[in-house]
Amino acid sequence: MSSNTSSHIKGRGAGSNTVSRFVELKREVVDDGWAPEESTPLRTELFTDTSRTIINSNNSPDVPFTYSINPYKGCEHGCCYCFARPTHAYLDLSPGLDFESKIFAKPDAANLLKNELGKRKYVPKVIALGANTDAYQPVERQLGITREIIQALKAYRHPVSIITKSALIERDIDLLAPMAETGLVKVFVSITTLDRTLSRQLEPRAAAPQRRLETVQRLQQAGIPVGVLMAPIIPVLNDNEIERLLEQCAGAGAESAGYVILRLPHELKDLFVRWLQEHYPLKAGHVMNRIRDLRDGRDYQSEFGERMRGSGQYADLIAHRFALACKKQGLNRRTLELDCSKFRVPPKSGDQMGLF
Repeated sequence: MSSNTSSHIKGRGAGSNTVSRFVELKREVVDDGWAPEESTPLRTELFTDTSRTIINSNNSPDVPFTYSINPYKGCEHGCCYCFARPTHAYLDLSPGLDFESKIFAKPDAANLLKNELGKRKYVPKVIALGANTDAYQPVERQLGITREIIQALKAYRHPVSIITKSALIERDIDLLAPMAETGLVKVFVSITTLDRTLSRQLEPRAAAPQRRLETVQRLQQAGIPVGVLMAPIIPVLNDNEIERLLEQCAGAGAESAGYVILRLPHELKDLFVRWLQEHYPLKAGHVMNRIRDLRDGRDYQSEFGERMRGSGQYADLIAHRFALACKKQGLNRRTLELDCSKFRVPPKSGDQMGLF
């Protein structure tokens, strides 16, 4: 069983390893006055996910995709605000440090994808890659699962949208650029803040903000449609950056921009409050009060239509500021629709070629 730890670990986002909501017996660390033993670095452990399917279906009306693929469960980027953290509870692991140090990879993802795309009843719709956890997190450099997935999608001429905060996506420009020429790909780079100190605290193992801007520029120069996501907007901490951040993103070549208000489902609320008390103790109360202003007096709203944007006057103000900033920077002038009509199952070795 995982237990709580009381000290922040350098290079990690969560300040604790609190047990999941499905575990009845909980433990806490209590200071008994003895000097703590010297802590050892928390190493990332890699496990194999043996799922038999790879395409997830989505029916949420406020999420703009029907299908998604997540090559990894858990994410080493360690973002303290990650809404996906509570999913580790389904593995009987902690949404805290376990989520960012116990990573489950799907090494057979590309083959599973080919099997599913090859089914007679499959209807092609845009696949969101990395919508839950980042498909380009550090372990991808070693395993290359995401690259294999993109190679399969390219072979099937299947449209894909990619969300990442990693510069590693530049490795796959050789695949993405040809797909972009035929309307099969668009990329969204998540940029939460331009403040390097805040970013290092919020997202300890993700690329620096300025490096992500370079990624936007390099994707755009390669002819790949690229947008940005300010996700999440956190009251008091980064909401003052909306206009400046969008100006920098537009200058780097972004064509579109969107945002998500901070979400705190299940265990994430306690993890985030603990993070606030660790890094911004004088602002913690103010931040949480502002979050409740956005959530009808609650810490979180799970209702469709409100969970991403919040509600009330403060939420309306953020929406208005974001829209004005986008208009000023020329963002969102056009909506890129990816092309599903080009999808085809490539012939297998030994298949009879058609005469016409």
